[in-house]
Amino acid sequence: MRRIVEVSAPGKLMLFGEHAVVYERPCIVTAVDRRLVVRTSLYPGNKLILNAPDVGINGYESEISRLGRNENLPKGVRFVEQSVVNFFDLYNVSSGVKIETESGFSSEFGFGSSSAVTVATIASLFEIFQMSATKKEIFDLSYKTVHNIQGLGSGFDLAAAIWGGTLYFVTEGKIIEPLEVESLPLVVGYTGIKADTPTLVRKVAELRKTNPKTIEAIFNSIEAVVDGAKMKIKGSDYVGLGELMNENHKLLKSLGVSSLELDTLVKAAREGGAYGAKLSGAGGGDCMIALVPKNRRNEVENAIEDKGGKVIKVGLNAEGLKVEK
Repeated sequence: MRRIVEVSAPGKLMLFGEHAVVYERPCIVTAVDRRLVVRTSLYPGNKLILNAPDVGINGYESEISRLGRNENLPKGVRFVEQSVVNFFDLYNVSSGVKIETESGFSSEFGFGSSSAVTVATIASLFEIFQMSATKKEIFDLSYKTVHNIQGLGSGFDLAAAIWGGTLYFVTEGKIIEPLEVESLPLVVGYTGIKADTPTLVRKVAELRKTNPKTIEAIFNSIEAVVDGAKMKIKGSDYVGLGELMNENHKLLKSLGVSSLELDTLVKAAREGGAYGAKLSGAGGGDCMIALVPKNRRNEVENAIEDKGGKVIKVGLNAEGLKVEK
């Protein structure tokens, strides 16, 4: 067995299909060039030793047999714990492990730090125990782990962390199709408000229970937008893609998941010359995105910042899961 391994996974940015993807619809997601690193080594005994300074955890330890019982731990720690539990249970391994995490992005932006740390932890365990695994096997175990912690979810952020690039994705990984994308001229604006993804997903689930016909019709419209966006991306039709962004945002507003802050930044970006703009992710806060002509990028960025947003510089279509050493 190897003595120490280092694995990294990227964050993600949702382009099209939020919320509907939880209900058997497609979405389009891209990996961003902010990475989370997990270093894993074997440790004497049967304990997990965890250092995760990005969530304020240093020198945390627990018996492997007691992992997953403390719901008061920071969410990032719970994802690491559950990853270890599920891996050890599935493969019947016995050892102590020491895990250190290092994040290249703040969880506040909504770039998918929970998914990145789950994927990187599970991949590092396969490596440290010298077990081969396909991307789909890593996805399936990661998906189970995320569901153990937060219930509802589609897995698109896990797929982005594993495959990287830009993906057309259907719920639970039924379809994971890499899209050939040269570059998308996107501006990312942060509202300054942290979104509560599980709460927003539950809110939409409740809406669907009380008004199923209306919500399913919205989901069907979002699906049509996603499929249209897939074709526009392939054809590099940015004007058409921007129009679909605007339509997607309108549909998400009708689900009640946007916010005054998001709407303000989206409107500012459009008025600044963007082809189109929308919220990105669960809504309620976090980030919005705008597709911009090259000669209007500065105007759009300034328009977002003039309304109190923060422009986040990220590269898109980034490399997926990677064994660093």
